[in-house]
Amino acid sequence: MAMRNRPVLVAPDKFKGSLTAAEVAAAVADGLARVGIESDVCRIADGGEGTLEIVVDAVGGDVVECMASDALGREVAARFALLNEKTALVQSADAIGLQLIPEAERDAMAASSRGVGELILAAGEAGVREVLVAVGGTASTDGGAGALEVLHGVELPKLTVLCDVRAAWEQAPVVFAPQKGAGESEVAALSARLDELAGELPQDPRGKLMTGAGGGLAGGLWSACGAQLKGGAAFVLDQVDFPARMRASRAVITGEGSLDRQTLLGKAVGEVATRARQGGVPCHAIVGRMEMTEFDARILDFESVTEAGSAQAVSDAAERLIAVLPQH
Repeated sequence: MAMRNRPVLVAPDKFKGSLTAAEVAAAVADGLARVGIESDVCRIADGGEGTLEIVVDAVGGDVVECMASDALGREVAARFALLNEKTALVQSADAIGLQLIPEAERDAMAASSRGVGELILAAGEAGVREVLVAVGGTASTDGGAGALEVLHGVELPKLTVLCDVRAAWEQAPVVFAPQKGAGESEVAALSARLDELAGELPQDPRGKLMTGAGGGLAGGLWSACGAQLKGGAAFVLDQVDFPARMRASRAVITGEGSLDRQTLLGKAVGEVATRARQGGVPCHAIVGRMEMTEFDARILDFESVTEAGSAQAVSDAAERLIAVLPQH
């Protein structure tokens, strides 16, 4: 394929609270089209919202509807996917997602992961040998205690947890609980609660990378159920054939609402940038806010980072990249 015919791979995450990933991608593609550049739009996720839909679209499967408890114990319509006869995919955010709880009702201390345990049970009853559990985007920071209550004493298939962050167990309250409505005193209380739970679990999750994902849900499933922990973003990128699509592109454009330190903890945009750097493909970022230090930004090695607060601004920023994108 001649370089001039190669598309730009467009692989952004959502701008949380502002634009969906699909809206960001459409805006980028529109800007590129105005200057005659073709786009290959690649949907990405990191184990949070959107993971189930993206994986099912990429590899096929059946989506099964069921009822589960939300993070505050209320019944909610949820789903899991049967990817094939042997494997199911549970998306934690479908039951206990933060986006399901209105901001005024969020209660970081009361939020439970019980609904994920219910989804795992439902998926296991379908007769699969492995359940993939995507744990990003949860409202809970209970170390998986709620889920483990449901799963206690039950024979389970193999569990593989798709983690949206690499954070260790003890980082979950400090780094992520404030986003879930926790104030300073609640963060301290949650930290103490997770510390106590860690001492009661069969294996101590403290200090182990990825055990803090999903408010410690990953660590609880790892310790009590023998779950394997995997990076959610890397898993999704492999399912959507990102490596081959990246090699066939002239450049990559990614982005998210806030480019910050958390991007380095396993988020989808960080994984995209890392793979582009390793593959020698130029990577540009269009973001809602640039809040990363110069040192951290050098780790990701973006060719450029542009702030854009609206769909039109994203589109305009993509159009301006014509000046720096490879043309041959």
